[in-house]
Amino acid sequence: MSVPGWLAWLQPYVVPDGIIALRMVLAMLLGAAIGLERELRDRSAGLKTHMLTALAAATFAVLTLELYNEVRADSDRPSADPTRVVEAVTAGVAFLAAGAIISGRGQVHGLTTGAGIWLAGSIGVACGIGRYAIAIFATCLALVILSVIRPLERRLVKHRETPASASATAPAREDEPWPERPSNP
Repeated sequence: MSVPGWLAWLQPYVVPDGIIALRMVLAMLLGAAIGLERELRDRSAGLKTHMLTALAAATFAVLTLELYNEVRADSDRPSADPTRVVEAVTAGVAFLAAGAIISGRGQVHGLTTGAGIWLAGSIGVACGIGRYAIAIFATCLALVILSVIRPLERRLVKHRETPASASATAPAREDEPWPERPSNP
């Protein structure tokens, strides 16, 4: 059933509304799981950042699928490449992740948070295209990396012997601050 031109924006979606909503909500919730872990660790990008990143990626993915199906249905239009949305999301999320990584005076902080933002974007794309199992599995693996690996990492760092010169210039772990350099008289 077709609608008049001035109501064209009401055209039904190719993917049912409920499925679109599920994809977007699931992306938001899985992003929240990673963001909550970051929030509990008092990191710069926490709950809201990861939720919004995953939701935005899912929204782009759903829109891409809708546009692709619309273009495909209209044979007068050129073909479309839906993989370009992944490229666009990756570029946008990389910009956010880079903002979480702070470098100054020989110090680098936020690499794990930046990687988490990047992963939240990919989880959002997975939800947006309906690949829920991949999104859930990636979220579970991320939570293992971010929370379960931490005690193991601490034990390994404790037992690792580092040269005195290395310990004076680099933190033992990524989340630790870099030591201040002695001032030159």
